[in-house]
Amino acid sequence: MNDLSIIIVSYNTRDLTRACVRSALDGLARSGLRGEVWVVDNASADGSADMVRAEFPQARLIVNADNRGFAAANNQAIARSDARHIMLLNSDAEVRGDALGAMVRVLDAHPKVGAVGARLVYPDGSFQHSAFRFPGFAQIFLDFFPLHPRLLDSRVNGRYPRRLYAGAEPFPVDHPLGAALMVRAETVRQVGLLDEGFFMYCEEIDWCWRMRKAGWEVLCVPTAEVMHHGAGTTRRFREEMFVALWRSRFRLYEKHRGAGYARWVRRWVRLLMRADGARIRRRLARGQIAQDEARALLSAYARVAAL
Repeated sequence: MNDLSIIIVSYNTRDLTRACVRSALDGLARSGLRGEVWVVDNASADGSADMVRAEFPQARLIVNADNRGFAAANNQAIARSDARHIMLLNSDAEVRGDALGAMVRVLDAHPKVGAVGARLVYPDGSFQHSAFRFPGFAQIFLDFFPLHPRLLDSRVNGRYPRRLYAGAEPFPVDHPLGAALMVRAETVRQVGLLDEGFFMYCEEIDWCWRMRKAGWEVLCVPTAEVMHHGAGTTRRFREEMFVALWRSRFRLYEKHRGAGYARWVRRWVRLLMRADGARIRRRLARGQIAQDEARALLSAYARVAAL
């Protein structure tokens, strides 16, 4: 039996995927773990699958004929894994040092822990929040009206103190970011696979929420460093991604907090979008925002309001 199956889902990220797979294989070799790397390609048009086939013949490759989404693609490999632990690793992430060994050791030392996350950093080594509290009304407000940076970095916005990441001890969290999430296979057998109703976004939050409800603990391992491009790859607003995010969030709230709570969330989001939409129109009239950007934002708000 393998100690670890690492699963990487790729979608038109050939060069990032190359670096990710290489780091995963190097990480396995460095840790001394028995393991395997899976790459599930979601119908990339940039030659990602051919690159993996040619450059990493030791990786196990699944090539989908269409984009099945993040959850479904991961599930394809999870269902075929025989390992004690499973790691979801974003294609825009790279394992550093003995991160894999550190995460496996924590899982092996704490039988009640169902999942662990890594300490994420941006490519320049700067701090990146790696784990969060389950979302609520305050985080939604700060999504639209960020206010002061210190508030964004606080518990109010679901963040954990930076000093915890600087320490050496694992600390409990609601959920790590899915960019580097390791899960005990026993936990998966109990709570089930990722929910494929989440095409993208929130699938790891739902998974960890289910684990927590089933009695499993979730930890962040600050000694396990993983570089993650994340939002650093682009700051450009993308309408389709924004709509997909809120579709998943509404599904998440309804699933875990109930239909009544989800209805209040929808009302809250519509109110915030209406207020922010008015602000965007004022900025447009003053020439403080490009017309194309304003149009994309307002269009996205209208689509989310209709969900």
